[in-house]
Amino acid sequence: MHEPDHDPFVRVRGAREHNLRGVDVDIPRDVLAVFTGVSGSGKSSLAFGTIYAEAQRRYFESVAPYARRLIHQVGAPKVGEITGLPPAVSLQQRRSSPTSRSSVGTVTTLSNSLRMLFSRAGDYPPGAERLDSDAFSPNTAAGACPACHGLGVVHRTTEALLVPDPSLSLREGAIAAWPGAWQGKNLRDVLDALGYDVDRPWRELPQEERDWILFTDDQPVVTVHPVRDAGRIQRPYQGTYMSANRYVLKTFADSKSQTLRTKAERFLDSAPCPVCGGARLRAESLAVTFGGRTIADLAHLPLADLAKILDAPGDASETARVLTGDLLARIATVAELGLGYLSLDRATPTLSAGELQRLRLATQLRSGLFGVVYVLDEPSAGLHPADTESLLTVLDRLKAAGNSVFVVEHHMDVVRKADWLVDVGPLAGEHGGRVLHSGPVADLASVADSATARFLFGREHVPVRRVREPRSWLRVGPVTRHNLRDVSVDVPLSTFTAVTGVSGSGKSTLIGSITEELEGVGRLVVVDQKPIGRTPRSNLATYTGLFDVVRKVFAATDEAKARKYGVGRFSFNVAGGRCETCQGEGFVSVELLFLPSTYAPCPDCGGARYNAETLEVTYRGRTIAEVLDLTVESAAEFFADTPAVARSLGTLLDVGLGYLRLGQPATELSGGEAQRIKLASELQRGRRGPTLYLLDEPTTGLHPADVEVLMRQLHGLVDAGHTVVVVEHDMAVVAGSDWVVDLGPGGGDAGGRIVAAGPPTEVARASGSTTAPYLARAFPPGALPEARS
Repeated sequence: MHEPDHDPFVRVRGAREHNLRGVDVDIPRDVLAVFTGVSGSGKSSLAFGTIYAEAQRRYFESVAPYARRLIHQVGAPKVGEITGLPPAVSLQQRRSSPTSRSSVGTVTTLSNSLRMLFSRAGDYPPGAERLDSDAFSPNTAAGACPACHGLGVVHRTTEALLVPDPSLSLREGAIAAWPGAWQGKNLRDVLDALGYDVDRPWRELPQEERDWILFTDDQPVVTVHPVRDAGRIQRPYQGTYMSANRYVLKTFADSKSQTLRTKAERFLDSAPCPVCGGARLRAESLAVTFGGRTIADLAHLPLADLAKILDAPGDASETARVLTGDLLARIATVAELGLGYLSLDRATPTLSAGELQRLRLATQLRSGLFGVVYVLDEPSAGLHPADTESLLTVLDRLKAAGNSVFVVEHHMDVVRKADWLVDVGPLAGEHGGRVLHSGPVADLASVADSATARFLFGREHVPVRRVREPRSWLRVGPVTRHNLRDVSVDVPLSTFTAVTGVSGSGKSTLIGSITEELEGVGRLVVVDQKPIGRTPRSNLATYTGLFDVVRKVFAATDEAKARKYGVGRFSFNVAGGRCETCQGEGFVSVELLFLPSTYAPCPDCGGARYNAETLEVTYRGRTIAEVLDLTVESAAEFFADTPAVARSLGTLLDVGLGYLRLGQPATELSGGEAQRIKLASELQRGRRGPTLYLLDEPTTGLHPADVEVLMRQLHGLVDAGHTVVVVEHDMAVVAGSDWVVDLGPGGGDAGGRIVAAGPPTEVARASGSTTAPYLARAFPPGALPEARS
């Protein structure tokens, strides 16, 4: 029989995920294919929501039903069919979950290899028995220091922290760490019932009494007879005492409220664990060495330095040679991606999204897979142009190993290197969802509707602009943290300042030290990329406060008044107006025998989130559920004559988010979208005097066309008398700033210094700056004065 030829294309037919409009597209295999388009155009829906989701679904079909229950999986994508699709691996931009136990070593699995090295080839004290590799992990019972449970730090309270003003009595609130309102009064009344003098100044109480009140572990129960308030009957009750120390530690460890945790943290001193000295491991594990160093010593070194120690010649055993060889090969891959400055014990939450994704990419490079499709989400995000070049080398290696590399990307240098380009658009949301071009990069030049073509071929230079004069200067520092050593810098106020430098040079650490306490800051607004909510109940409308106004609009309709429906009736978060079958979620979990539970639209409300009676109330012909389903752009027309709503929607449009739906869950938003929503929320507030805005890489995840829109808003803030400071890698943004602070010259120990500071045209000529040559290219030829000798 004649075998059909191997189809060299992945062929997608009828893709309808999110805003895709029945898309048909063919993409060759074994190439670097880049998906481009403005934010919200549908490129991620095609690459991740359709191609990757279908590859994952097919893989799950081949897995035993019992095993399938153990794997989190996405639903089947809305697509006619996809042919020629190999297995797929996804590397998405995900912010790490904030756990102090996740580290560079655990993400890359390098820690596993290092633990094995110590277990099998370490130098043990005479007579000590060999330890299993688990004994070298601070995350296991066998290895963790019993005093700090493997965290390396202990949290303690002190009398000075708990009682900042000892001249006050207990009744006057001497113990600042106590909770407010009734709970704090209750603790004071319990102490009164126990016989302590609550009206005597704290400093006059005997030390023994003060220690018991603050630090006792006892929890006595006594009958409290409250002081009667006029007109209120207060009966005796059984009150339990909890010391201030116990209350603070319990709140810090157990409270779900971030506000309460933050307050409790003010009364805690963190210090290295006195038992393990911050090494996190028990004594038996720290007694084992390799090359004269403990595993904690090696985990604390930058990877580049760790490689030098492991590579040192010596009379090592065959086991040690095999294990160090594996470690060196793994470290080399991480270093190739420009991450040699990281240490194995560096906590994951302190990494940028770009650093985290490159660590995952390094792990994949070592996996040796071939014949798969790697689907990557903006691998250049958070990368300095110098680091992007090493990234392209790595992508080429993945392709050379026999894989297909599909990349969603906005960085034009990466797009130019593609073998195949899929451009989606022309605009965002309902104005996008079409494939404008699928073919070689050069052919995009003839596509008139493409927003990408102008930036890809135009090589638009930033004209040299006249820099603004600062109102005054802000002194930041000296800062000594991470790799910054006694660094100080002056930041001009009422201007636009860009902080630049390669990954790990210390940019985020430097701007993180700017607080409202610094002289000259005034009001400070930090606009970061953290999610605006962690559940689908939090969405664009609730976060911006827009939903409060919309609910008032519905409650003011004649129908709502006739039914006596208040504002609360139109909330899907409280009982009354919401659908009780799905508790206002819009979907229900369906349990399937032998299969994982899956989510389906609620059978009663069909996903609308509200009960039938609430949905009978309409405003201009739309129900509250239909209004939540509007895009920001459509809603702006719908509410054009409702000032409070129109103002909020106007600021969202100004930052380029017209394509998002009002009810779009927070869990579906990217870090860049979350950051722009926060910026829009800030812009819609009334001006409150000069403000300093701090933004960490605001252009991450943005198409160059969207960057232009965002920059107009940020420069508008500066023109209105405010100060904007951004950490930035986009040289077009840096070239358009008033002042540049460049850190470096390298990352980690090779960085942490101010290499240059001044107007962009001066920094572009600075010698010793890694940023300078890339910044110089952003200006037109001949625009920069000759470098001074």
